[in-house]
Amino acid sequence: MEQREFTHLADGEELSCTTFTPAGGERPERVVIMHGAGAGSKQRSLPLAREFADAGFRSLAFDFSGHGQSTGELTGLSLERRFLQARSVATEFAPDAPLILVGFSMSGQTVADLVGELGERVSTIVLGAPAAYAPEAWKLPFGAAGFTEILRTPGSWETSPAFDAYRGFTGRAVLIVPDHDAVIPPEVTSRIDAALREHSRLARITFPGSEHMIGHWLSEHPADRRRVVGLCL
Repeated sequence: MEQREFTHLADGEELSCTTFTPAGGERPERVVIMHGAGAGSKQRSLPLAREFADAGFRSLAFDFSGHGQSTGELTGLSLERRFLQARSVATEFAPDAPLILVGFSMSGQTVADLVGELGERVSTIVLGAPAAYAPEAWKLPFGAAGFTEILRTPGSWETSPAFDAYRGFTGRAVLIVPDHDAVIPPEVTSRIDAALREHSRLARITFPGSEHMIGHWLSEHPADRRRVVGLCL
């Protein structure tokens, strides 16, 4: 297996990327893994990226701006910029190949935005404790008072475009629901679950004892990583 570190220029930022290339034959799909908000970074996703490569998938994990080793300030990032950065990375990494998109927490919204943009190019999605946000929050920087106000408004997530995107998705979907999630309201998870059940081939799994940070959980539980990757085969 070959591991490569490089910088991708997108959205006025230098995004730190890590790719893994299988040692043997490659499957046609390519995997893009997106971390959550706050202190999230690609570092905790590297074991999962390696697991995908062991199964024959060329895989990539990257840091959004303001995270990890990428440039930029976290307060200047937004849901819109996350989408633009992820789209640029995915287009460069897999200009023609079908995609497996993996998103944790806040990246649940980013995966939905990419599904809406890329359509049938996305063959599989993997969501770990996914979030959904009101359309009014999309352009607001995370450091703006308005962004926080929207998030604190009860039920603001109900108008998220993520649900329509997932409702129209026809590929394979893996929904990882934490055993205990103190971050994502259960109503959000239920709406995403219901949307995915309309047209996708959905597998819903829970790891006993897991909490919201599913990316961190998978980095420490090899058997659960293998189970997730197996569901993508």
